[in-house]
Amino acid sequence: MKRQQLTSQEHIAVLLEESINGLAVKKEGVYIDATFGRGGHSQAILEKLGPKGQLIAVDKDPEAVAYANLLLKAEPRFVVVQGTFANLSAIASQYGIVGKVDGILLDLGISSPQLEKAERGFSFLNEGPLDMRMDLNQRLNASQWINEAKEEEMVKVLFEFGEERFAKKIVKAIVENRQLKPIQTTKELAEIVARVVPRERHKHPATRTFQAIRIYINQELTELKLCLQQSLEILNVHGRLAVISFHSLEDRIVKQFMHRYSQNYEDVGHPLVAPKKIKPLLGKIGRAIKPKPQEVFINPRARSAILRISEKLP
Repeated sequence: MKRQQLTSQEHIAVLLEESINGLAVKKEGVYIDATFGRGGHSQAILEKLGPKGQLIAVDKDPEAVAYANLLLKAEPRFVVVQGTFANLSAIASQYGIVGKVDGILLDLGISSPQLEKAERGFSFLNEGPLDMRMDLNQRLNASQWINEAKEEEMVKVLFEFGEERFAKKIVKAIVENRQLKPIQTTKELAEIVARVVPRERHKHPATRTFQAIRIYINQELTELKLCLQQSLEILNVHGRLAVISFHSLEDRIVKQFMHRYSQNYEDVGHPLVAPKKIKPLLGKIGRAIKPKPQEVFINPRARSAILRISEKLP
């Protein structure tokens, strides 16, 4: 068995069989792939849909949207929207499917083309401009933030979003270097971090720093929370929510969300009114699913993936 070598336009959909099975796709159902990427999950959903089925894909990245329009331009059951899944309710309203969606899929990982394309600035392994924007129309990029942000803010971002215990040392080094000249490339930042962070086996010293900055620049955790909350309104009764996360911060949010709404919870409402108990809105489907060893061998980027599935209750 060989490991998969990815080119710049290839992306192996992680936990593909497990996530599609988890959605329990109905032939005439309505589905949202909220993170199109390079379309692996979307194509698998379309294979299970009948002629009256419908799939709406969403992606922030204009390159992903252009690829979707090229890949599935002749597919009448498919439409792609450029935007953030934080606006899922508005997108569902636009297509008249609020409360009618039979399944929502979120694959929260960064796609291989984004990671491999040096000019996108996501990877410390490829020399390129320090960008990291998923939506290229967004104003703030990583280089601007690194060179302009206050020291305390950077420490907070690296510690909270990267769980980086050397956050203060890293930020001190960044500030010292940016006073000499602006930090503009991925290699520059990676080398600054590597000089102050002890090396770990099988992990580059800049891994957590790059993760933290990317999450902050793209507001990934905030948008995830908004999307999950909106899914409750968008899903049909017995509609499924399947979420693939790739690090503990994302998975914690997904796990807590599904846990909260799978049991009686309190609706606080007005602060002067006693909270009332509301029956569960979600039912968990099985346990958290991780990739099989064979998948990790073929696609090492799958190693940290976790899939969680819930169903909207009547």
